[in-house]
Amino acid sequence: EMSEMSERSKQNVAHGLAWSYYIGYLKIVLPRLKKSMEEFSRANPNVLARRETWKLHILVPLSCDVYDDLEKADSNIQYLTDLTETTLTRAGTKKRVYKHSLYAIRDEDNKLWHCAVEYATPLQSLYAMSQDECAAFSREDRLEQAKLFYRTLEEILKGSKECAGTYRLIVYEESGEAETHFLSRDILWHLRQQCHEEYAMYEGNQPHNLSTTLSSTELNLQISESDLPQPLRSDCL
Repeated sequence: EMSEMSERSKQNVAHGLAWSYYIGYLKIVLPRLKKSMEEFSRANPNVLARRETWKLHILVPLSCDVYDDLEKADSNIQYLTDLTETTLTRAGTKKRVYKHSLYAIRDEDNKLWHCAVEYATPLQSLYAMSQDECAAFSREDRLEQAKLFYRTLEEILKGSKECAGTYRLIVYEESGEAETHFLSRDILWHLRQQCHEEYAMYEGNQPHNLSTTLSSTELNLQISESDLPQPLRSDCL
């Protein structure tokens, strides 16, 4: 019986992490992001030249391998500065600070692209669980939960009016080979894709499958219907 309860709790891990990440963080910061970008752009008009990339680029590595320092993950990613802080009183903490970092991404032509980018922090919890014997959480469990976390978060954000047009999920599966600039190339792919999408919309064409475009790398994110996020209330439809 305890084993069955443990298995059921594992299935709920990704759902809980995705909802907590959205309610406790993204729903707070994303609606304020464009204003921060506009303030920075007024002071630095040549840095954020591409308005279509004024989003929070959220990295979702399926390995759950999260670097605290992005510059150590890829030398073509360089920290630039922080956007304007948002300060709120939350859950008893006075003046809690929320902020995003801007990075310069160097492409193959030595050209710099600028964007706000960070990892989805709940993936650190999934990784830590797979390293803790008490959690009884295998590497296979971690991979399935990372996929489910992405799919759940994607569905939540799709339904959020407050967060529309303020984010870009970058899900990727690292190759077995050590690629020095894999991450910067993946981010650059998404930045260029956003520019193409904006141009297609301006021209009156419907971009192909915008919300489900994952990355330049094909990913196996097949999850059964029973694993997809369900509404919290049966009468919410």
